[in-house]
Amino acid sequence: MGALAFGYDTGIIAGALPFMTLPAEQGGLGLNPVTEGLITASLIVGAAIGSLASGYLSDRFGRRTTLRTLAVLFVLGALGTAVAPSVTVMVAMRFVLGIAVGGGSATVPVFIAEIAGPKRRGRLVSRNELMIVSGQLMAYVLSAVLAYALQRNDIWRYMLAIAAVPGALLFIGTFFVPSSPHWLAAKGRIKDAKAVLERLRDTPEQAEKEANELHEHAKAAKHHPPVGELLHQGWVVKLLLIGVGLGFVIQFTGVNAFMYYTPIILKSTGMGTHAALAATIGNGVVSVLATLLGIWAIGRVGRRTLLMGGLSVVIVAQLALGSVLLLLPNDLTQSYLALACILVFLLFMQMCISPVYWLLMSELFPNQVRGLLTGVAVSMQWLFNALVAFAFPIALQWFGNATFYGFAALNVASLLFVCFCLPETRGKSLEQIEKYMKKEL
Repeated sequence: MGALAFGYDTGIIAGALPFMTLPAEQGGLGLNPVTEGLITASLIVGAAIGSLASGYLSDRFGRRTTLRTLAVLFVLGALGTAVAPSVTVMVAMRFVLGIAVGGGSATVPVFIAEIAGPKRRGRLVSRNELMIVSGQLMAYVLSAVLAYALQRNDIWRYMLAIAAVPGALLFIGTFFVPSSPHWLAAKGRIKDAKAVLERLRDTPEQAEKEANELHEHAKAAKHHPPVGELLHQGWVVKLLLIGVGLGFVIQFTGVNAFMYYTPIILKSTGMGTHAALAATIGNGVVSVLATLLGIWAIGRVGRRTLLMGGLSVVIVAQLALGSVLLLLPNDLTQSYLALACILVFLLFMQMCISPVYWLLMSELFPNQVRGLLTGVAVSMQWLFNALVAFAFPIALQWFGNATFYGFAALNVASLLFVCFCLPETRGKSLEQIEKYMKKEL
């Protein structure tokens, strides 16, 4: 539910923006390119702060308690955006909603990774990405259905209000899941951790083995340096830089330029508003199917291989989209070819890049500061997201469709970063990954 709310809240803006740009007397907010970017980016700036704060809170108070608090913000933020009378109020409420989205994005993958065993971790954490893209698909479908069914210019308010539903379900759901055994062990509550593992694992032997491993790790942690000193150790700093670099990789693919602005891109080719909203459903469908393929692949292929393969296709897709928009006349052929390029991009983005990013965010960092470092890395990812979301409509206004060539160049740099800097984590327990990173970095 946390991931579903994340997906819906980030995806629904694509359907709401065309109506919010209408003048106030026609039911909109009278947006221009700058205020479009500001409203879109305000959620993302909030998400950066939320992910950073939630990292500290989840380490101190637990993953489950943190998610329960974030669920309340999901509901308040969604209802606040639905009734916002002005751009100023909308920006403020999108910021509140962003705190919940960012906090959930940092906490949910870590929570799932810590309650999953090593063999299931990849597939289960990847289901987080499946729910994100399912939330985006839900947003696109509801946008198109509501626009066609109600034929009202203020329909964007209904679109935004629906976001309160997954937030409420998240709050309820937190009463039906156990605490993280890794967090319990880190707090010295070994018996409680073992009791949780006995509920979660297939056999008592598996639970006993993992509980012993957690116990040994907790005892060893007593001899670790304090958190402040640990954060200054070279291998931890390198891991954090890799995590921040991966945030750059996922956002400067340009994925959220498509997720937020596909209707506007398609309208530039001459497609009508309702047709563009309907076509955007293809984004959600392809993303869901691609994530299902990614869940299958992630248990069979290394993290590095998936990332490098995905980035290679993304580069080609961005170059193709820029060429279609620059070289072909504005007609139906251009519209469909542009949509095809976007869908190919999303197929490989959501199959090979996004699931691996969230999985790595749950794996890379040492247990003692996992919540904190995940929060820092994910908050930087959200800041990169905000930069892309704010700058994209302005870049289109200044540079036109050559903007997509710029994305392709940045993706070449990302491919080189993954090739030379990212270690492989497949097939290792979280404790084994920590030992491996400490040794290798």
